[in-house]
Amino acid sequence: MSKNEFGTSGADLELRGVSKRFPGFTAIEELDLTIPAGSFFALLGPSGCGKTTTLRIVAGLEEPTTGRVLIGGKDVTDAKPFQRPVNTVFQSYALFPHMTVIENIAFGLRRRRIEDPLGKAREALRLVELENVAQRRPAQLSGGQQQRVALARAIVNRPALLLLDEPLGALDLKLRRQMQLELKEIQAQVGLTFLHVTHDQEEAMTMADTVAVMNKGRIEQMGAPEELYERPRTAFVANFLGQSNLFGGKVVSSSDESIVVDVHGYRVEVPRARSQRHSGEVAVGVRPEKIELHANEPVPASGINIVGPGRVTDVSFSGVSTSYQVSLPGLGVVTVFAQNRSFGPVVHEGEQVWLSWHVEHGFGLEDEPEQLPKFAADDDTQSIAAQRRRQLQTELEGA
Repeated sequence: MSKNEFGTSGADLELRGVSKRFPGFTAIEELDLTIPAGSFFALLGPSGCGKTTTLRIVAGLEEPTTGRVLIGGKDVTDAKPFQRPVNTVFQSYALFPHMTVIENIAFGLRRRRIEDPLGKAREALRLVELENVAQRRPAQLSGGQQQRVALARAIVNRPALLLLDEPLGALDLKLRRQMQLELKEIQAQVGLTFLHVTHDQEEAMTMADTVAVMNKGRIEQMGAPEELYERPRTAFVANFLGQSNLFGGKVVSSSDESIVVDVHGYRVEVPRARSQRHSGEVAVGVRPEKIELHANEPVPASGINIVGPGRVTDVSFSGVSTSYQVSLPGLGVVTVFAQNRSFGPVVHEGEQVWLSWHVEHGFGLEDEPEQLPKFAADDDTQSIAAQRRRQLQTELEGA
């Protein structure tokens, strides 16, 4: 395939102080971002967070109010879209219906008078494993095949940067998951820089090397998918990237290894290295799949947090796992995901349970506790439960 002025491999993308203001609102606020060459980068966030506006600024379809855009070290802020080493794959695919697949892919090469456009188009078709449909028209293809043709048409031009704007949104669930793996494999083969914009958390975590979670025009947190999931820094990230149970309380003791937070009478220990704040009022959390259900009160043990008793208020089967909603005095409703290893639920609605999780699975947030959702609790029930916990703690400390 032919080289452009940036070479055949991907290039760095750098945004310096980029902002975008529209009448009445600001879509992006002073965004600084660097995406290394050859990486698969996902910009993840809800509708209206500014992610699509960011992509359009990179593509040259929007002008930033302030800031600069650099690709491969070259300032392209004032360059027209066709002057940028960028191609975009949209959710709609935008294929020419009257052209065959091979003609669709070769179209851009012919307009640029690139040598051997059909040969290069066939090479791109081989990459996406669609050589056998070269003479078909888009209407004769499945959604997944159309998506791959659109990808081949973008890759054949060897852009330094490939922009993916919700490219899998029109596919059904099974095909979408298959295409996630295929896109990642193709990106590794061609070595281009991919910037993928999506609101689908699973899609971002499956495909990207690095994920940036965007909220209200700013990046809340950026890092490897596993890092963001296991160590969210804010309540927004904790709840947008999966689900989390979040609690507020006061730090009552700390060490080099952990902090202990009093959450409505429960002593919840969190690793110091996984906590953003280590004193005063803090917000802490744990993922639903990290929690274990117990029909009987567990024996206290080092490195284990125990809360309860609580009451199961809802049981929902979802195939791989079952979701349990457990109401606990003072804590509100806690969600637990239990993998389905046997037929039927572990416990049933209305039953009394205790919950436990390993200290190492907890995390602490930057947020103030008052920023977390509030839950009403029955004062009498809470008082009795707190009294029982204090009694048990006294017995343990005296042992």
